Amino acid sequence: MPLIPFSTTLHVRDTCLCLHAQRAARALARRFDMALKPTGLTNQQFSLMMALNRPEPPPMGPVAKLLAMDRTTLTAALKPLSARGWVSIEPDPKDKRGKRLKLTAQGAMALASAVPIWKEVHAEIEAGMTSDPQALRQGLMEVSG
Repeated sequence: MPLIPFSTTLHVRDTCLCLHAQRAARALARRFDMALKPTGLTNQQFSLMMALNRPEPPPMGPVAKLLAMDRTTLTAALKPLSARGWVSIEPDPKDKRGKRLKLTAQGAMALASAVPIWKEVHAEIEAGMTSDPQALRQGLMEVSG
């Protein structure tokens, strides 16, 4: 078995976009999870419910795409929110096979309680960055397609 030189390990550690994106995502997730804990939401649930905060209930497909989830993962993520009465899954009036995802009044109140926390933590993170947050967002959007 060929041995990979340790210099290669160091190169990957220092340059791998995937590694650095994963590390940053985990650190951000932990920070937002801790901050949002009093609201009963995780950062993933916050993002999902925010994706449903639209004038018209969206179909599952566009929500899954926005959150970079497959439908099975989205369905699993919706279950605890539905059980709490924060999200309802309704038949699509235009396509009986499809489902529409609706933020309930209770869900909107839970989400509204989380928004000020999100704003504060988000502002703290951006204020602590030495690089341009918009450039980072743009780069991540380019990679995620």
